[in-house]
Formats: sequence, structure tokens, C-alpha cells
Amino acid sequence: MAKEKPAALQIETFADHHVITQPNPLRNVLRRIAEKDLDDPVARAEKALAGLSGEFKNWMTVESERLAAAYAAILKNGFTDLTSQELFRAAHDIKGDAATFGFPSAGAAADSLCRIIEHAPNLGAVPPQLIAHHVNAIQAIAGERTRLDTVTTAAELSRKLRGIADEYLMQVNRDRPEHLEAILAPSLVPAD
Repeated sequence: MAKEKPAALQIETFADHHVITQPNPLRNVLRRIAEKDLDDPVARAEKALAGLSGEFKNWMTVESERLAAAYAAILKNGFTDLTSQELFRAAHDIKGDAATFGFPSAGAAADSLCRIIEHAPNLGAVPPQLIAHHVNAIQAIAGERTRLDTVTTAAELSRKLRGIADEYLMQVNRDRPEHLEAILAPSLVPAD
């Protein structure tokens, strides 16, 4: 199939100005669609997401089990580069996916755990209960999301964990102003 030659520029000259009209080669490939045949990609995406929503519970369970396994490796082997990175990755994945999966409180708790891992000067010195409470909260939120009364409890639990984590991080970073600024910044994770 031979390509059409592009039309030349059209220049109209007037006494005090010129009007230049550039050719539009895309005009020939544009196809008009009837109103009834319009495609709404956002509506298609929402429909696909609704179709997958039954699997979200399972996905969140798998992610929370991955987090628990990473924490169990830390309990067994201590904080190494590998165990710390896996704990961070598991928490970070939950932080990013939880709102999509319908578990925003788990995302808030995972964000708090990520902040501890990022900003604690020595992970080995972090009170073990602080990390354990975060892991347990995320697992509980993922496991108990089926009842309506658990939504507000999960949100409150996540808020309290964040407050305790921030208090700890402010205390251990009092001599590190660059970390204090990040600790005091508001969270970007969506809340309930």
C-alpha cells in the first residue's frame, strides 16, 4: 500500500500578517464511532477489578503470610541484610496493595513497619514487640476483615501502632535531624 504524500503547508498572506495552516495527516486515519459503540476503559477496568475482588482476600492472606515468614526468619537468624530486606519488601508490598485489596488499615500498619525499618538506626535494638505487634496486626486485619465491626477496630489499631512507632523513632533519631523530618511527615498511604 503506497503512502499518500503529505499535503503542503498552506500559507495565506494578508497585508499585516500570514496564516499558516499545517496539514493534518492523522485526519485520514481517524475513524468516527457511533455513540452506542463508545468504549470506556475506566469502566472496563472497574468491571475487571470487581470480578477479581473475590480473590483479594486470598491475595492479602498470602501477602500477610509472606510477612510472617520474613519475621520468623528474623526471629530465627536475627537481623541480617537478607532478612531485613525481605521483611521490608513484604511490608512494602502490603503497604502498596492493601488499599486495592480492600484492606487500607493493613496498608497503614505496613507503612508504619516500613518506617521503622527505614529509620531505626539499629534494627537489632528495636523492641521486638514493636515489630511483632505490627506483623500480628497486619495478619489480624487480613484474617478478620469479614465482619463490619472489625473495620473501625483495625483503623484504630493501625493509628495507635503508627503513633507508638513514631514516638520510638523520634526518640532514637533525636540526634539525626534528617530522619526526624521524614518521621514527622504525614503518611502517603490512604487511610479508612
